[in-house]
Amino acid sequence: MLERIRIVLINTSHPGNIGSVARAMKTMGLSQLYLVAPQKFPHPKALEMASNAGDLVESAQVVATLDEAIGDCTLVVGTSARSRKIPWPLITPREMAEQMSKEHVESKIAILFGNEQSGLSNEELQRCHVHIQIPANPLYSSLNLAAAVQVISYELRIASLNTSSILDEWDYRLATADEMEKFFAHLEKVLIEIDFLKQSAPRKLMTRLRRLFFRTRPDVMEMNILRGMLTAVQERIEKGK
Repeated sequence: MLERIRIVLINTSHPGNIGSVARAMKTMGLSQLYLVAPQKFPHPKALEMASNAGDLVESAQVVATLDEAIGDCTLVVGTSARSRKIPWPLITPREMAEQMSKEHVESKIAILFGNEQSGLSNEELQRCHVHIQIPANPLYSSLNLAAAVQVISYELRIASLNTSSILDEWDYRLATADEMEKFFAHLEKVLIEIDFLKQSAPRKLMTRLRRLFFRTRPDVMEMNILRGMLTAVQERIEKGK
C-alpha cells in the first residue's frame, strides 16, 4: 500500500521543510516525494534537515505543474484546515488511511500539501476527490508542514500493518486525474453550447459538478460512456444548425 502513495508538496517556500517532510515520510515507510514548483530547490538545507532521509530528497520528482504530479493518479486527497463555501467530502487522517487500505492494488494515490503560509488554493482543492482535516486543538490548530505529513504518514503506516490491500473484482480501472480533467473540460464546453452553463453567471455549477463526479469516482469505461454522451449531444447540435 505505502509504495503506491505519493506525498505532493506544492510551491514549498522553505527548503528545510522539504527535508523535514522527507524525514517524516521515511520513518513511516513512504518513499514517493513530488515537489510542484518549489521556490528553493535543490538546496543544501533540504538535505541537512532530512538527516538520514537524504535519499528521498535526492530522488524527489520536481515538476512545474500539479497536472504533472497527479495526472496518472486515481485517488487525489487534499489537506485543508479551512471550511469552504461549497462543502467537500471531509475525513480524518485515520478514515483516509482506512479508505486507502481498501484501494485497488494497482491504484496510484496522491496526498497534496499546499504552501506553508496559504495552504492549498481553492482550485487545487477542487482537483481532489476528498479532503483531510487533522482534528487538532481548535484553540491552537496550527501544524507545520512536516508535522502534518508526519501525522498522516503515521496513520497510513498503521493501516498498512493492520490490513492488506484488497484486489476487488471491478472490471475496469478507475479514471485518472488527467482523464477526469479532460472530461470536465468536455462537459463544460457542452454545457456552454446548450446554454445550460451561463458564462456570465456560472454560480459555481462546475465546482458542484466536480464534487459530484469526484464523489462517484467513475471507472474508465463509465468515463468513456459519459464522454460519448457528450459527443453525441455535440453532434446533434451540429446537425440542428
